[in-house]
Amino acid sequence: MVLFAGFIAVDKIHADVSEEIVSKGSSSPTLTLTQAVILGLVEGATEYLPVSSTGHLVIAENLMGMHGDDLQKQAADSLTICIQLGAILAVLVLYFHRFQQMLAGLMGRDKDGLQLLINLIVAFLPAGVVGLLFNKWFKEHLFGILPVTIGLFVGGILILLQSRAKMKYEIDTGKELNEICWRCALFVGIMQCLAFWPGFSRSLATILGCRIAKVRMMVAVEFSFLLGLVTLSAATAYEGLKNGKEMIANYGMTMPLVSLAVAFVAAAVSIRFMVSALGKFGLTPFGYYRILLAIACICWLYR
Repeated sequence: MVLFAGFIAVDKIHADVSEEIVSKGSSSPTLTLTQAVILGLVEGATEYLPVSSTGHLVIAENLMGMHGDDLQKQAADSLTICIQLGAILAVLVLYFHRFQQMLAGLMGRDKDGLQLLINLIVAFLPAGVVGLLFNKWFKEHLFGILPVTIGLFVGGILILLQSRAKMKYEIDTGKELNEICWRCALFVGIMQCLAFWPGFSRSLATILGCRIAKVRMMVAVEFSFLLGLVTLSAATAYEGLKNGKEMIANYGMTMPLVSLAVAFVAAAVSIRFMVSALGKFGLTPFGYYRILLAIACICWLYR
């Protein structure tokens, strides 16, 4: 009965807001099954790779004609953020032992777990403050093909520069997870703010931040995953509370849930690939990929 009542409530929200949209003379955006699956695949496959999931989603949405007018763009931008929940759940499942460790730390039974939790909170704070202050401006001015192209290209160049310099130490050397201090975590958090520019990549910013702070590559990747769990959860919750009603009115519940489920599966596979690829090749292949994609976007823009 509770589940049935929940579906009735969601349906009523959908109907009420749709009626409000129609009364204003705007056409309600739609989300097809094909679009839902493609967006879920793109989100899940790219969220934890250093290639920018938001940038790829903006490109995919433009290719599928989902940014036709302001109402369509707003709905698509909200969906872009909310389906991150699928990728969040993938990390929660794959790294559940870290979640248990942090919970034990809160209860005073695991010193390293408590330190990890504190570091993640400290690393999240810069993005949390910047997001609250400038989120609307970012969405209005940076969620477009040209800003994404710039972010992809600049990030690609940075990857190749760091690969050439090798950060002055090898992939397998550096600090372990329990050796990361709060100052290092704060620096990584400040670096994460670069990801507000779509196309730059939250994963790239945090991994580079960790590497500059002399954290071992695979530890940097894990810290990036865990920080993403915190940051993406906050962003998804904020966007859901602020614009979830309108998104449900435009797209309903079924198709966004399809995107979320596909994103979960794709993210789980992508995380395994990321760990394996970085252990063997480092960031370099992703740098070349980003630059090639940026060039393709420029050709598309000025075709």
